[in-house]
Amino acid sequence: MTAPFPFNLIERVFVWFVDLLYSRNKIVSLICLLVCTFIWGTTFIAQDTGMDNIGPFTFNTVRFFVGFLAVAPFVLLLERKEKVRKQIKNKSNKFYKLIIPVGIFLFLGTVFQQVSLVYTNVANSAFFTIFYVPMVPIIIYFLFSKKLHWSIWPSVSACVIGGYFLSDISNADIRFGDSLVLIGALFWALHIIYIGKIIDQFDLPFFIALLQNLIVAVLSFLLAVLFEEIDFSKIKLETFEILYAGILSGGVAFAFQLFGQRNISAAPAAIVMSLEGVFAAIAAWIILNQILELNNIIGCSLILGGILLSQLAPIYEKSYK
Repeated sequence: MTAPFPFNLIERVFVWFVDLLYSRNKIVSLICLLVCTFIWGTTFIAQDTGMDNIGPFTFNTVRFFVGFLAVAPFVLLLERKEKVRKQIKNKSNKFYKLIIPVGIFLFLGTVFQQVSLVYTNVANSAFFTIFYVPMVPIIIYFLFSKKLHWSIWPSVSACVIGGYFLSDISNADIRFGDSLVLIGALFWALHIIYIGKIIDQFDLPFFIALLQNLIVAVLSFLLAVLFEEIDFSKIKLETFEILYAGILSGGVAFAFQLFGQRNISAAPAAIVMSLEGVFAAIAAWIILNQILELNNIIGCSLILGGILLSQLAPIYEKSYK
């Protein structure tokens, strides 16, 4: 006689996980950002190889529509109409003024990054994308006049220098695609800042993730119709890359970013996200058997040092005041 399937156990584990996810625990938020960044770090390859048969706009359309479908069940289960209405009630104008820029900034960040991969390589794209790390505190400080902890600036410097060593860009040619990545980095920075703003006022991470995926998918579709030929037979050839980039990056990672930024402000969050390059290097070492050179190890160490400084310095100062 076979043992009954443990539905009750699975339900209890799911409820425990959801409660933990929605808790105001900074450690949980940090773990969410680390998971999010790990997924992003391993998605660059899928983004690049996913365009072997289709254009960047078509890839983004299908990727973010898959992300939309991946998040939808969690919205139906955990953030139903009643919860959404309660959160947005009397603040609908403010919500739309935030969710529209969030979606547009994500769209522009992903479009510039995706198109850049046609003109440059993954290493260059990964390095220049990391420039959103210094852009976040600069925008916050000069445009929003928000005071930042002193540890942010040396942490940002360590992460950018670490990204340089990690990508080994000294041996690469600077290409047209790299300028596209830099423009995209500006929109990534704005996306991170506005995610911090919207999640601070509306505690609806899955619903926000759902809407931003939909906005990116619709806007990418318009560009695909205008500039590319949409061929479903060719889209099928990129099934694995689209599912990986859609479900894990578009769905899981962007939702986890929202959970992460619930308790971690934009500038420190951006520093944590600079681990994207570290995870990409480790994945290449494990999966592709690429050798980690000394410069890669130095780069990883600098980024980790920058993250530790940004997270621990404020806690240390607070505990000794």
